[in-house]
Amino acid sequence: MRLKTSAALALAVTASLLVAPSASATPRCDTAPIQTALKALKRVGATGIAVTVKSPRCGVWQGGVGVADRRTGRAVAGDEHSRIGSDTKTWTAVVVLQLVGEGRIKLSDTVDHYLPGLIRTQRYDGREITIRQLLQHTSGLPDYLEADFWQDEDAHRWDHIEPLWTVKQALTLPPPDRNPAGFAYSNTNYNLAGLIVTKVTGRPIATEIEQRIIKRLGLRDTSWPGDRPTIPRPELRSYVERNGKLVDRTEWNTSEADASGALISTGADATTFWTALLTGKLLAPAQLAEMKRTVPDGLSDGYGLGIERYRFTPDVTNWGHSGSMSSGHVFRNAFTEDGQRSVTLLLGTDTFDSGKVDAAMGQLMRDLR
Repeated sequence: MRLKTSAALALAVTASLLVAPSASATPRCDTAPIQTALKALKRVGATGIAVTVKSPRCGVWQGGVGVADRRTGRAVAGDEHSRIGSDTKTWTAVVVLQLVGEGRIKLSDTVDHYLPGLIRTQRYDGREITIRQLLQHTSGLPDYLEADFWQDEDAHRWDHIEPLWTVKQALTLPPPDRNPAGFAYSNTNYNLAGLIVTKVTGRPIATEIEQRIIKRLGLRDTSWPGDRPTIPRPELRSYVERNGKLVDRTEWNTSEADASGALISTGADATTFWTALLTGKLLAPAQLAEMKRTVPDGLSDGYGLGIERYRFTPDVTNWGHSGSMSSGHVFRNAFTEDGQRSVTLLLGTDTFDSGKVDAAMGQLMRDLR
């Protein structure tokens, strides 16, 4: 569920900007930076982008550019549901770290301690892989999506696939290329972490996320789809390019993504989750500090335990986690260290100019007040 981007502007966005502030905006709110960012996002080449902005003066603002549904021409309003892909990893990491805080898991424990014998091949040994390494992508396990089975993802669009099977797929693959810090991004790590949560709690990772995060924070628009291929309405429909044309791939059974990328949410709910995380409402200080201990990843400014660090400018640290799905949905976000300012984007296609998106997000994070 890695973020997939393209520098090619494959589609011009023709829908109008939606720039009216939400009801939570205050009289002191200056929406000029938001409007500037929306104008920039209109030019990145995405079909539609739902935008959620949070700042001390404006509260939570929602709007968007482009269309949420190309067939009907329905414009993006900002409250659409979308698959958030690998941002799910942060939610999974929170559950694991909560269990660490409860003394039920240790980051230094091995995979074999919880799932004895599961990883025991000539290449991989669960007795040498720790929970921390799973969450930080330094385990050395390959990504199951590299298996030949996934070369034609459309062929498995409706399949129910158990997370245990994805782990077994990965064990047949050669080791991934790792950077000097040992980092190699792998969805296998998080599906395996989900299996460990189930072993420790006796409940699926989906249930733990629902009880420990979704219900606790009152997130009414966040859900774990299981085998359900549809997205709750209003939905941000998603598109992928096939033979030079954009094809609707919104309906998809994402059961294989599991703890690495299954969640559906909205910009507002994702903002609530990340705000709660960074302000200490979900993790004790010790566990939040562990989450923020990063290693070089070659992708962002560093990867912690299910969290990415960004620096749009050298002197400002932002946190978040990107995500994407084979269906075409893409998720991007950035939060200040104190959780008070943020930008969250839900994109309806993986065909867009990533550099322009980064530039718009960076400028908005600098200008938010």
